[in-house]
Amino acid sequence: MGTPRLYDISRTVSPTLAVWPGDAPFVAEHVLRLRDGEPVNLTTLTLSAHTGSHADAPYHVVDGGPHPADLLLDPYLGPAHLVTVARRAGGLVPDDLAGHDLSGMRRLLIRTWVSDLPDDVWPENFPHPTVALVDWLAARGAVLLGLDSPSADAFDSTELPCHHRLWEQGMVHLESLRLVGMPDGVYELIALPLKLAGVCGSPVRAVLRELCAPSGEPGER
Repeated sequence: MGTPRLYDISRTVSPTLAVWPGDAPFVAEHVLRLRDGEPVNLTTLTLSAHTGSHADAPYHVVDGGPHPADLLLDPYLGPAHLVTVARRAGGLVPDDLAGHDLSGMRRLLIRTWVSDLPDDVWPENFPHPTVALVDWLAARGAVLLGLDSPSADAFDSTELPCHHRLWEQGMVHLESLRLVGMPDGVYELIALPLKLAGVCGSPVRAVLRELCAPSGEPGER
């Protein structure tokens, strides 16, 4: 019986990781060092709640909305459809998903050209969902939308309509995934937010695992 393959779809968190312009960069400060005669290496981390691949919490856009510690974990764990779209910029609409088999979809991961960028490069004019797409997904029972772009709205948006609509539709979302080299298909998604209270988001270690057929052989992707 073969072991299902795991695909890491997370951005690497390091001091060179590109962050939202104006946001706090990642810093790892050594408090203790073995080479200085201390018994351990000990580091203190400084980072934004939206560092690298992350889950937005509703509190990001809704006063009184849940923090990461309050989120149900079920949406972040389970079968997910991965699809590649050609759009380079602007709003993603249902027609961008034409030709993909989304039957039984509960979680959708959208790959664009942004996945091909190195971790230290900030995307310019990235594609993003539209309210029409969020409503279309919700009507089909989707509980999670995963993006390789750094936001569920346009870079210059201040009203953040898709963030709000995702909350209104009871959906959660992931941002800044790295889906480069992944074949389109259905996988098991594992991308749990940390149990953080009082904050607006959480980094995740997002992975996809091959689904296996009943025989134990890797299932079709």
